Amino acid sequence: MCRMARPRKPLLSTDRIVAAASALVDAEGLAAVSTRRLAAELGVSGPSLYNHFRTKDEILEAVADATSAQVDLSMFDADDDRDWRTSLHDWALAYRAVLTRHPHIVPVLAQGPGRRPAGLRLADAVFGAMVAAGWPPAQATRIGALMRYFIMGSALGSFARGFVDDEAAYDPADYPHLGQAHLLAERQEKIDEGAFETGLRALLDGLSMQYAALGG
Repeated sequence: MCRMARPRKPLLSTDRIVAAASALVDAEGLAAVSTRRLAAELGVSGPSLYNHFRTKDEILEAVADATSAQVDLSMFDADDDRDWRTSLHDWALAYRAVLTRHPHIVPVLAQGPGRRPAGLRLADAVFGAMVAAGWPPAQATRIGALMRYFIMGSALGSFARGFVDDEAAYDPADYPHLGQAHLLAERQEKIDEGAFETGLRALLDGLSMQYAALGG
């Protein structure tokens, strides 16, 4: 008589741990991540996670790098025909879209790439493309920094969502210019995306003036 084989549990792997941690961060934020919680989510014992990651911080670093890996960098490829301005514009939109889907990991990403491979590839692509376009290396470094400040800052919170939708909170005697502020939250996406595009255009316009002064 043949015995039925027991269903095998999926093997624990770095990718499975990162995927579970990413889902947990997206759903509940950074504070929700712990080795005990992840072990429960994965159906394994806590100590088994230490074969892949030594600390919670290492897990969050891996989640951050997996997020960076989602950002499209094709506009910086050598065979792409977009100019430096269009490349920066398209990359900024792609980067912000990824961060909008994973807002809770932004504080980790905002600390810089550290030793994270995808984060370093991102920095290398931007810097390399700017130098190839004719920007001096020092200025290319500053461009990478200011773009990161702008994109990360936009992803840390919503301007529109910061206003309550209670009309009574905006007494015209105290706030004569905020009569429509209670409507901002319901228009969050349109306002925040419009603000990002306006700021990005202004930033790129300023860089274009500097580029022209270089003889570019």
